[in-house]
Amino acid sequence: MSAANLLRAAIHAALSNDAALTAALGGARVHDEPPAGAELPYVTLAEGRVNDWSTATEEGEEHLLTLHAWSRQGGHREAQAIAGLVRDVLEGMAPALPGHRLVNLRVTGTETRREAGGKTYRAAIRLRAVTESN
Repeated sequence: MSAANLLRAAIHAALSNDAALTAALGGARVHDEPPAGAELPYVTLAEGRVNDWSTATEEGEEHLLTLHAWSRQGGHREAQAIAGLVRDVLEGMAPALPGHRLVNLRVTGTETRREAGGKTYRAAIRLRAVTESN
């Protein structure tokens, strides 16, 4: 399996199994794609990009991922709080990726904004990871 798929699955599992995040979301609300009519707040695994990060002797990949924290609580506060919990989970992550080794994983930034219509808020959490093949 590709490092990108393994990494996304590991991120999904880590977020889904975090008690503080689950409590803040009001249940198991971490989705690769939210189901129709999903209740807010929730977190989605969104865009991903993989770049070649190989050296002359080792195969490697740079993964640029975005997660979204969605909220309808008035203002940015809830979306930002959920993004902070996501960041806490991800910064301590050291998942096993069969056939690959995670060199590093870090949150590179968060952007919060009000969506069109003015009722929904979204915090975009951006990640950078580097993997090498075993």
